[in-house]
Amino acid sequence: MSFAFALKIVAYTERLEEHKKYVIYNQLLKSGTSVGANVREAQNCESKADFIHKFKIAAKDADETEYWLLLCKYSENYPFEEYLLDEIKEIQRIINIIINTSKGK
Repeated sequence: MSFAFALKIVAYTERLEEHKKYVIYNQLLKSGTSVGANVREAQNCESKADFIHKFKIAAKDADETEYWLLLCKYSENYPFEEYLLDEIKEIQRIINIIINTSKGK
């Protein structure tokens, strides 16, 4: 799910770049693709603590991604896709479940 989301972020940020929204384009591209990268790293972790740590980083990246998407949503003259906000919220929910389950909560 996070890899598919990253592909959608790449496509969306290309639209931002076309509209010359370079600052948000760059920030959103970084955070939106980092979510999946950290999930992938967690799959090859060396310990349970490392696994949780990687997912916590993914959670932070997901929160940052949500922030940039909200800025796009509420800024004038920015293209926006509501489904991206819906997807990042679902990814956040899943990441939080994984973290809490891994901690034994």
